[in-house]
Amino acid sequence: MKRTLLWTLLALAASGANAADVVKIGFIGPLTGPDAHWGKDNQNCAQLAIETLNSKGIKINGKAVQFTLVSQDDQEDPKQSTLAAQRLIDDGVNAVVGPFVSGTTIPASRIINQAGVPQFSVAVNATYTSLGYDNAFRLSAIDTRMGPAIAQYALNELKTRRIAIVDDRTAYSQGLADKFDAEIKRLGGQVVRREYTTPGQNNLSPIVTAIKAAKPDLVFVAVSDSQAAPFALQMKQLGLSTKVLSGDMIQTDTFIKLSGRNGEGFMAAVAGNVLESRPQGVEFMKRYQQKYGKLPLSYGPQHYDAVMLAATAMQQANTIDPVKVKAALKKMTYEGVNATYRFDAKGDLVKAPITVYQVKQAKWVPIKVTY
Repeated sequence: MKRTLLWTLLALAASGANAADVVKIGFIGPLTGPDAHWGKDNQNCAQLAIETLNSKGIKINGKAVQFTLVSQDDQEDPKQSTLAAQRLIDDGVNAVVGPFVSGTTIPASRIINQAGVPQFSVAVNATYTSLGYDNAFRLSAIDTRMGPAIAQYALNELKTRRIAIVDDRTAYSQGLADKFDAEIKRLGGQVVRREYTTPGQNNLSPIVTAIKAAKPDLVFVAVSDSQAAPFALQMKQLGLSTKVLSGDMIQTDTFIKLSGRNGEGFMAAVAGNVLESRPQGVEFMKRYQQKYGKLPLSYGPQHYDAVMLAATAMQQANTIDPVKVKAALKKMTYEGVNATYRFDAKGDLVKAPITVYQVKQAKWVPIKVTY
């Protein structure tokens, strides 16, 4: 009896000595709903980063750590995003990756900031890093830079002057469209029509008719892929033949499948890099395809990088203490699969890449990269 108890105690002591501390990385994204393909891809990339870290046998402060991803579905709804954030904080996560879009990231950021843990998001709306939160880190170009950059491309590279604009009134879409609109006017272009829709509204014929009457030589469309596809069809049906430039949310295989030949020639400006141009990106694409049987979407790589950034900062700080981890993030430069990450005082990415893609023979082809 005593000998059995002794061996039991020794076994428990040994297992405790060898057990790794668990570091929880929270993930928030649309895992259901119209943009679930984005959310699931972002989650896949974050999970791949978790597995990469765990294969390295990482130690922090001399102690082996095991990383795990704790996911929450926000359905791309602001109320759900705040609930998701609170659930992650209650679960004791050490960092949060997401939410995905500006309209969910901004309300969730208040909850995450109160907990003090680092938050990483690809949201482009300027508000995200303008709230004074020291834990907010943006992984993509801010709309105050992205909107003007797209406008400059429209006027200077595409040689257009008469512009029509469509947005869906979400924080992402309207913020980007407003910045684009202002820069077009500042540079001497003319906004001949400004139209609005709402997410999920696929009968865009009245908008197409109004735009056609304005005779633009380019339409800027800040909507999702599922809405841009019927827009392309209705352009064809109503005889609107003009250049179309979009924000990043249409740069997916989903758009190409839904739009068919109607989407040929459409352009999309993406707040990210051409992965093939970076050795890290090429290796990442190879590993992602081996694991999931397909290539990642535009913002998946940033979610992979977010997990790696959090872990690297913890290693550099030699602690999971969020105050010290945030301090490390503000000082470090990290070579990720998507970009070289260095953050300014507000948490915005310095020299964030922007890539313009165009649909050519049913494939998205990069045609321009700026930094």
